[in-house]
Amino acid sequence: MNIQSTFNCLCTFVTYFCALMKKIQLQHPIFHKVQQAAENLQLESFVVGGFVRDQLLGRESKDIDFVCVGSGIDLAHEVARLISPKLKVNFFKTYGTAQFVWDGWELEFVGARKESYQEHSRNPIVENGSLTDDQNRRDFTINALAAAVNKGNFGQIIDPFQGLKDLDNGVIRTPLDPDITFSDDPLRMLRAIRFATQLNFHIEEKTLQAIQRNAKRIEIISQERITTELNKIILAASPSIGFKLLDETGLLAYIFPEMTALKGVEYVNKQGHKDNFYHTLQVLDNLAANTDNLWLRWAAILHDIGKPKSKRFEENNGWTFHGHEVIGERMAKQIFKKLKLPLNQELKYVQKLVRMHLRPIPIARDEISDSAIRRLLFDAGDDIDDLMLLCEADITSKNEAKVKRILQNFRIVRIKLKEIEEKDRIRNFEPPISGELIMETFQLNPCREVGMIKNQIKDAILDGEIANNFEEAKALMLKLGIEMGMKTK
Repeated sequence: MNIQSTFNCLCTFVTYFCALMKKIQLQHPIFHKVQQAAENLQLESFVVGGFVRDQLLGRESKDIDFVCVGSGIDLAHEVARLISPKLKVNFFKTYGTAQFVWDGWELEFVGARKESYQEHSRNPIVENGSLTDDQNRRDFTINALAAAVNKGNFGQIIDPFQGLKDLDNGVIRTPLDPDITFSDDPLRMLRAIRFATQLNFHIEEKTLQAIQRNAKRIEIISQERITTELNKIILAASPSIGFKLLDETGLLAYIFPEMTALKGVEYVNKQGHKDNFYHTLQVLDNLAANTDNLWLRWAAILHDIGKPKSKRFEENNGWTFHGHEVIGERMAKQIFKKLKLPLNQELKYVQKLVRMHLRPIPIARDEISDSAIRRLLFDAGDDIDDLMLLCEADITSKNEAKVKRILQNFRIVRIKLKEIEEKDRIRNFEPPISGELIMETFQLNPCREVGMIKNQIKDAILDGEIANNFEEAKALMLKLGIEMGMKTK
């Protein structure tokens, strides 16, 4: 065992031992600054929530929440003063919170509080409270853990809901009655699923059933907050965990009904098609193993979204989904708009991949021609590598020999793509002959014939009939113009 491995094992042992002793290691200088500030102001102060959880799980975190019994804004200003008089603190008197960034750490300070909710709002009525009140309002037991930062009990864990036990057992559970927790703030239902997905934990049965009972309450949550949680699920190592839980609890039907429409298998004459919901989840997981690109993962989610609308049964061909990629491209815009996802380059990128996700398949099946490769490169441009990743992830057959054969074909396509790109410089190319040169050469105004000549030059290059250079393109331009009865000046 090398020195680094020995050190890592020692750190893990220290963390585990401290957890058993209900203490946590708070080694960063910020904790000693907070300790000094708390002493100066005579405030009981604690680090709470996600940082404590992640420290005990050995996960990296640079986002720390501090709670004090008193003014969180005063504590933040005192900590900032001890660090540097020039450090700016952002604070919000209405909510009693303050925050600043130091040394790459995002720090938030708040006074301990208790909350009550009204039925049709997720905005709580907030009152000053004790640490116990503050822990009672937390969403899950693993997020209700607190550790003292005062001198007398520095690092001491306060765990009123057996959060340490739930961390050890991999359980997501609410501290109080889950029906009240989720009815008060329905966003917590999505957070339960997000944490279960990110941490690979399971949701305790009583808590899971409460999500099912309260699923409709998600309708009072703003779309932006819902989408933020959805994107975090999508960015997890195995996003399918989250989507299966969203479906099981009924939340998916409220927040993303187009995806629930993919579910199920229909039979005609004993012929069925695959369940496109579970296929999509497998594609998403396959892709997640190779990229953390959120928008490429969205392309995986939407690549077959048009299948329910295009599904037909034909006597000679069985189940078909003709044109689902075109329908899916249109649906992507509607879905992005509804979910308040970006409607600019990210949307165009996803639409492009959805539209093109079938293109490499026939190329991989047949003998690969240079012309087909050139056209694929031209149409995909800089997104060709992402398109190939998506297509490879789309191979989900249970026939291992078939999967192996198709992936091998895709590897050949990748090699050909590289060769053609190096030889012909097709990716994002513009034909060497411009419309302006065509008009000048043949003394033309803008007209249909100019576009025809330009397109024929482009096709000739893509088909390998001429090289991608000015000389050969100009020679073809003159030949085409003469054939059309044009005269050069």
